[in-house]
Amino acid sequence: MSLPSKSKIDKSGLALAKSKYKDEVECIELEEVFDEYRKTHLQPLSETTLELQQLLTNYGAPYYIAQRLKRKPQIIRKLNRLSVRLTQLQDIGGCRIIVQSNSDVDKLHKYLIDSISAQQVFTIDRSTDYRDKGRDDTGYRALHVILERSNVHLELQIRSRMQHYWSESIERTSVIYGYHLKENEGSPQVIQYFKTLSDVFFEIEAGREPSIALRLKVDSLRSVCEGIIRESDRHKVFDSFINEDIILTLTEKELRNPAGLNNWILVFDWNAGAFVSWDIVSRNPNDAVETYIDYERMFPVESGYEVVLIGSSEVATVRKTHSHYFGIETYDNILENLDTSIVGFTRNIDIDIGARQILACMQRRRFWGKKTISKDTLGNHLCKHVLTFESSLRALAEKNLIQTSTLNGGFSLNIRKKSDIEQYL
Repeated sequence: MSLPSKSKIDKSGLALAKSKYKDEVECIELEEVFDEYRKTHLQPLSETTLELQQLLTNYGAPYYIAQRLKRKPQIIRKLNRLSVRLTQLQDIGGCRIIVQSNSDVDKLHKYLIDSISAQQVFTIDRSTDYRDKGRDDTGYRALHVILERSNVHLELQIRSRMQHYWSESIERTSVIYGYHLKENEGSPQVIQYFKTLSDVFFEIEAGREPSIALRLKVDSLRSVCEGIIRESDRHKVFDSFINEDIILTLTEKELRNPAGLNNWILVFDWNAGAFVSWDIVSRNPNDAVETYIDYERMFPVESGYEVVLIGSSEVATVRKTHSHYFGIETYDNILENLDTSIVGFTRNIDIDIGARQILACMQRRRFWGKKTISKDTLGNHLCKHVLTFESSLRALAEKNLIQTSTLNGGFSLNIRKKSDIEQYL
């Protein structure tokens, strides 16, 4: 179908967000208009993501990049929250780049301004910087760049790893709590915790030591907020885990579909804290979004599911850019204490909870250097509670945090990585 008029598109947004329609027939028609409009964003988004990667070939610093098409429930909530028209939203198609530090955000931004101005395919419409003060409602910090391509607006988010860690932490907590904290839902105290934590992180990124008063405020709020979250009558997830084997599975699928940018649909069940389905879908934008819509109907958000359409030229990147799907642990401590956050933020997305449990067990029993333990003893006895034992052990070996003895084949912690291991723990 051809793209409907702007007024019809806005009417479809009203129908879904405000239930404004004559009858069920009109509702179905307007939902199709809504889906068609969202679909028009995927091709320009995918092409722009690939071109950004090409522009960054000579950038010379590490980064992660991925894209996503905004989920229907998110769009509906935003239309209600901001009282805007559907055609006014500029983040239906979004791309995210994560760099190491806040100063790297500035460097990348300048690099992109220079690079994009030298080509004619898409332009920078404007940039909005939320880093210095953070958003008033939640403390969210990032640099947003609105790109325009063939009259379609796309949002590029540029974040440092610390800003991204904060964002993923609030996403994870929102799931446990049952309120969309980044959208200013929930207890003012829980939101204040994240605003204060954002202020602390900002001080650290600026090279300043957070004041004692600020640190005490975070820890005080944390203890109060954990009680609020535990007592929430909304949906919670406890004692769940993510199997890191999913990335290995996705990587194998990716190898069978090489070159370019692949579209992935992930279906996550927040009732169980586990993936229900994941698969590569067509690179054709129309087919990909049709499949996305089918999945959204099969796995409704009202039943606790989240359906995500993510594009990436390397699926392992998703582990970095959407880490809250891979960081669900047991929830003895819902919110991390401040020292854990500060020390762990750069490493928290590098290894899973199972790997940290293995490290902790081996450190506690002093398996360093020449003192080794067999894989069977470790997996069947000392770490039998680690649900992801095999994949977590492989991840530790790949990072050279554990080593294998040439004499007996046993495992030990790498003494040369002692400081790294202590930081992970």
